[in-house]
Amino acid sequence: MSEDRISLTPLTVADADEMVDVLSGERLYTFTGGSAPTLEGLRARYTRQVAGRSPDGLEEWRNWIVRRGRDGRAVGYVQATITEQGRRAEIAWVIGLAWQRRGYASQAATALVAWLFDRGVEQVVAHIHPDHAASATVAAKAGLSPTDRFDDGERLWRAERA
Repeated sequence: MSEDRISLTPLTVADADEMVDVLSGERLYTFTGGSAPTLEGLRARYTRQVAGRSPDGLEEWRNWIVRRGRDGRAVGYVQATITEQGRRAEIAWVIGLAWQRRGYASQAATALVAWLFDRGVEQVVAHIHPDHAASATVAAKAGLSPTDRFDDGERLWRAERA
């Protein structure tokens, strides 16, 4: 595990310039589907996400860039979609291929779950492909447990605020 501490910085549209390289590896999408974004596509996505809410106002969107502590370099992102008047959050994380297996995802996901519980979220969930052992490890380290529920082939992991 890396000795580096990470920082989570709120997403900005300008982050697309750095993140397009972080998210460029096609292998990154093995379990989630899709493909590496273009710079224009990432800027458009970030423009929507920094609004902080879905167009209908029912979802709050929180997105952070995961930055390496020693030099501030972007290595990935974490995100939370908060629903049910702030009681439930679905989280996700992505760390670029060059920075995987260093503990960044576990550190970031754990910090995200703690932040959500501190602000009053009662339940945190994540959907993880059953063959994605690395993401299952991250979820477990962040305090989530697997359930028997599957949505679109992905297992639901869940944590409840104590």
